[in-house]
Amino acid sequence: MALDSKVPKGPIADKWTNYKNHIDLVNPANKRNIDVIVVGTGLAGGSAAATLAELGYNVKAFAYQDSPRRAHSIAAQGGINAAKNYQGDGDSTYRLFYDTVKGGDYRAREANVYRLAEVSANIIDQCVAQGVPFARDYGGLLDNRSFGGVLVSRTFYAKGQTGQQLLLGAYSAMNRQIGRGKIQMYNRHEMMDVVLVDGKARGIITRNLVTGEIERHSAHAVVIATGGYGNVFFLSTNAMGSNVSASWKIHKKGAYFANPCYTQIHPTCIPVSGDHQSKLTLMSESLRNDGRIWVPAKLEDAQAIREGKKKPTDLSEEERDYYLERRYPAFGNLVPRDVASRAAKERCDAGFGVNATGEAVYLDFADAIKRYGREQALIHGDHNPSAEKVDKLGKEVVKAKYGNLFQMYDKIVDEDPYNTPMMIYPAVHYTMGGTWVDYNLMTTIPGCYCIGEANFSDHGANRLGASALMQGLADGYFVLPYTIGDYLSKDIRTGKISTDLPEFEEAEKSVKEQINFFVNNNGSKSVDHFHKRLGKIMWDKVGMARNAKGLTEAMTEIKALREEFWKDVKVPGSADTYNEELAKAGRVADFLELGELFAKDALVREESCGGHFREESAETEGPQEGEAKRDDVNFAFVSAWEYKGEPADAVLHKEQLEFNDIELKTRSYK
Repeated sequence: MALDSKVPKGPIADKWTNYKNHIDLVNPANKRNIDVIVVGTGLAGGSAAATLAELGYNVKAFAYQDSPRRAHSIAAQGGINAAKNYQGDGDSTYRLFYDTVKGGDYRAREANVYRLAEVSANIIDQCVAQGVPFARDYGGLLDNRSFGGVLVSRTFYAKGQTGQQLLLGAYSAMNRQIGRGKIQMYNRHEMMDVVLVDGKARGIITRNLVTGEIERHSAHAVVIATGGYGNVFFLSTNAMGSNVSASWKIHKKGAYFANPCYTQIHPTCIPVSGDHQSKLTLMSESLRNDGRIWVPAKLEDAQAIREGKKKPTDLSEEERDYYLERRYPAFGNLVPRDVASRAAKERCDAGFGVNATGEAVYLDFADAIKRYGREQALIHGDHNPSAEKVDKLGKEVVKAKYGNLFQMYDKIVDEDPYNTPMMIYPAVHYTMGGTWVDYNLMTTIPGCYCIGEANFSDHGANRLGASALMQGLADGYFVLPYTIGDYLSKDIRTGKISTDLPEFEEAEKSVKEQINFFVNNNGSKSVDHFHKRLGKIMWDKVGMARNAKGLTEAMTEIKALREEFWKDVKVPGSADTYNEELAKAGRVADFLELGELFAKDALVREESCGGHFREESAETEGPQEGEAKRDDVNFAFVSAWEYKGEPADAVLHKEQLEFNDIELKTRSYK
C-alpha cells in the first residue's frame, strides 16, 4: 500500500485555504443523517465532538473516565502557543512554523506544521470567547511568556493550569451539545475494537466499565483521540489510566503506526523517589523562564549534598555550574526539551547529580526573586529596599506566576521551593509518534481518523513546549471538521449503519474471548507486575539514550515477557462488574506489543534526532560535540509500520519528507 500524504499542491502558505475552497461539503440537512463516533474527550476529542455536533452531525463520544473533564489534558500546565505577536517581538506564522520544524529536528511534515501555525491564532480567540481565563498584563491585554526552543514570547497561559482551563472550555461546548441531544455521551466506556465494513471504519465495540456490558456502536466515521502511549514506560507523567489501546486496536485492523521511537523525555519533572511510585509529576517548562538550572561544579560538593552534609544554598555562585547557560548561550535555560533532558542526564551520569539517587539537578528561583523584588520596590517608589523587602516582593511575583506549581512541589517533596531550589530530573512525558495520518487526519483505514497526541503528524522527533494543547485544539476545532466533511459527503445516502452486521458480531466475539481469557486464566502474577517489568526494560534500554545492543536485547526480552504474561497473568474478579484489573490487563497486553515495535523502530532508525538519541550517532568534534547527529540522506522519512501479527514481523513503509520551505541544516541552540 503506497503512503499518500494527500498534501495539496501549491505554495505552503496557500495550501490550507485552497484546500478548503475545493473540498466537498455536506449540507446542514444531510448532516442530521450522519453519525460520527469520537473516542476520547480530552482537548482534541472534546473540541472535535463539540464542533462536529455544532455543525449538525450526530456525535457519539466515549470516555473511560467518569466525566470528560477528567481527561489527562487537564494536567497540562504551562501554556498554549499561538502566533499572534502580541509582544511585538518578531513572531509570525512563518516563525512558529520554522521553530516547530526545527524543534522537531526536521522530521515533521511541512504542510501539516504550517497549517498548525496558521490556525493557532484562531484557537486563542475561540477559547477567550468560551471564557478561558488566560493571564493578562497590567493593561488587561492577554499576556505571553516564552518556552524552550524559541526566541519570542508566544505562549498564552493560565498560571500553571492552562490544560485544565482549556479543557473546561471544550467541556462546556460539549455540554451545550449534550443538552441539545447532538452528542450522546458515554462515560466509563472503553473502546475494545474498531469494526470495519467493506474496508471502512463503521463502528466500535465498547465495554461499559461499570457493568461489564459489551456494546456495539455504529457510525459513518470513527475518530480516535485517546492521547499518547508514554505509559509503556510504566513511570511517566501521564495519568495511570492513559493507554495506547484504541490506537493499537485500529493498528491491528490496518492503521499504520508511525515513529513509535519518537518519545519525549521532559526535563522538568519531580525526580523518582523509590520503587513504590506509580507515576511521576511534571513541573511545567514555564518554570525555565525564571528558574536557572545548575549542579555543583565540583564532584565533592555533589557528593556532600547527596550525603546530606551540605545544602544547595551553601554553595556560592562560583561553586555552581549553570550548565545549560554554559553550553547553549543563545538559548540558555530555554533550550528544547530533548536538549535539556540529555544535558541533565549527562551531568548526573558524570556524578554531579544532587539527590539521594544521584539523578536530579537544581531549578533555582533565587535570582528571579531578587530581580522581581527590586523591580517591584522601584514601582512602589522604594529606591533603597532592604533585602527582606526585596525577598518578600519577589516571592509575591513568583507566587502570582507559578504559585500552584510551587504548592504542588512542596506537597510532594516536603520542601519549600521559594527558599530551597527545586530538584528536577527528566521523565517520560509525551509521544510524538502515533497513528499515521494523511493531511486530512485520516489513517490508512478509510473513515478512521486520528487527532491530537494519538497521531504522529505535527511535531517530528521532538515537541516544543506548549505545542501539545495547540495541536489538540487545532485538530479538533479547525482541521478535522473540514476534512471529515469531505469524506462524509459520499455517505449522505448511506443511511444508518446496522449493528447486526456480521462484522460487528465477529468483533464482539473476539473481544469477549479475550475478556474471558483474562478472568479465567489461572496465573500467579498481577498485571502491574508485568507492566513494571516492561517499564524497566523500556527505560534501561529504550530510554533517553539507545544503542543497537540494548535495543536488540529489549526486543528479545519484551517478547519473552509478553509470552510469560499470557501464561501467568492473574486477573481477580469477574467480567460483569467494575473491574479495574481487567481493564488494565487489556491495556498492558497492548503495551507489551507496542514496546517491541517501539524498540524495533528505534533499532531501524540509525541516526539521532530529537527525542531519539542513538549513542552510535552523536557529533564527535566541533562546536556540536555530543549533540544528536542526523542522517538526512538515509532517514528523512516517516517510519509507518504495518501490522503483520508479531511486532518483529511488522512491515516498514516510508513517507519521504520534503523540505521545500525550510532548509535542512544541523540544529543548533548555541
